[in-house]
Amino acid sequence: MPIRYQMADTQLTQHQMDLNTKTDVEAIEAFVDKYSELKQEIGKVIVGQDEVVKNILMAMFSRSHALLIGVPGLAKTLMITTIAKAVDLSYNRIQFTPDLMPSDIMGAEILDDSRNFKFVKGPIFANIVLADEINRTPPKTQSALLEAMQERSVSMNGTTYQLPDPFFVLATQNPIEQEGTYPLPEAQQDRFMFNIILDYPSQDEEVQIVKSTIHGDMQVPNRVLTAEDIIFYQKLLQKIPIPENVYRYAVNLATLTRPGTTKAHQWAQDYLSWGAGPRASQFLIIGARTHAVLSGKYSPDIEDVKAVAHNILRHRIIKNYKAEAEGITVEQIIDKLLVAAE
Repeated sequence: MPIRYQMADTQLTQHQMDLNTKTDVEAIEAFVDKYSELKQEIGKVIVGQDEVVKNILMAMFSRSHALLIGVPGLAKTLMITTIAKAVDLSYNRIQFTPDLMPSDIMGAEILDDSRNFKFVKGPIFANIVLADEINRTPPKTQSALLEAMQERSVSMNGTTYQLPDPFFVLATQNPIEQEGTYPLPEAQQDRFMFNIILDYPSQDEEVQIVKSTIHGDMQVPNRVLTAEDIIFYQKLLQKIPIPENVYRYAVNLATLTRPGTTKAHQWAQDYLSWGAGPRASQFLIIGARTHAVLSGKYSPDIEDVKAVAHNILRHRIIKNYKAEAEGITVEQIIDKLLVAAE
């Protein structure tokens, strides 16, 4: 059964009542305040990694999913667990292993005492699902997440079961140890809005991490938001107006990545074997919209698209052998295209 982190009912009811009486502008300001409070609570446990936490929360408020890539020991799992504790949402962790089966994730039908088939829900039925080391399970099991991530439902023997709302998949992946792993299919990667790279903490941050963890008295974050609050803010963000030039820039940026097409950039023709699809254009706009609001703006501009472009495009463009031979990185290609798209 999912773990549910509880919060005082009086606080939840009062905040929801306050939201319902605000104008959109006031609600956006309240959202920014709650976001700051949420980051502060997460910061009680997670030292540094501010940009990573911001990107995870951006994916959550954008009603999307995120893939975290980093070496062991960078607190990927702890980060996601802490976020789940800071919001009043159900949470399940699934440890992906080579012997994991689709039914271990989605659930299965069993015979009950009355000899009738009964569907027993799997761990996917939670608001936040941590797919830990997602690339350690075969493609057959990885593909079990496709419907859940896109349609937010599970189909079993002709019956469709709706997943709880809100619903987020936050997956982790180790970029170093590749033996015994299965690369995520392109269709699976495309379901993740963000591909977030975790780097080592600074020396000062690492000193603070060691000081705060060796005595076993880590703090517990307070609950800041409820499921209803998150759904409210998700719908609020969908009302944000998007200027025409921002639409054009995002679509042009995605178009430039597609080798073999007339509008592809020369670097895409030379160094890419595959480019980003229309879902990239959608996510560029959705991500820019959320980034703009969290930056204190009421409408996104091109700079907001640029701010989210690397996390959205790096897992949607595939380098060719020429790029590998010349040492051209995906990040360099994206930088070149960001300038060309203007």
